Amino acid sequence: MENTLSPRVGCGALILDDQDRILLVKRLREPEAGHWGFPGGKVDFGETVQEAVLREIKEELGITLSLGPLAHLVNYIDTAAGQHWLAPVYKATIGSGTPDIQEPEALAAWDWFAADDLPDLITEATRQTLLA
Repeated sequence: MENTLSPRVGCGALILDDQDRILLVKRLREPEAGHWGFPGGKVDFGETVQEAVLREIKEELGITLSLGPLAHLVNYIDTAAGQHWLAPVYKATIGSGTPDIQEPEALAAWDWFAADDLPDLITEATRQTLLA
């Protein structure tokens, strides 16, 4: 029988403030519900990854971003759970607005964290990117 599962494409942003703190959101949905990670989401058909990052963060947190360079390409593979994601993560700063949860069904909280004082539960994408 042929495997009908295919990798999916996600995206995220490593958002830094003027004190080099990282903006993380606490996920309510699987995969990795209860973990803190970069805001982001799925890339829609016909959309560039950069467009998806800007759209997803605007939808989730109500802010616009100034995108910087690619920080890392995450390979998240959990075959037991049927999860396989490729997720480019871009460095970014807030262009305008103040973060505010716009999708309370998806996100429990957001906060700024120093790189040496992260929450215990962080997403695999966040872990991979910060170790790269």
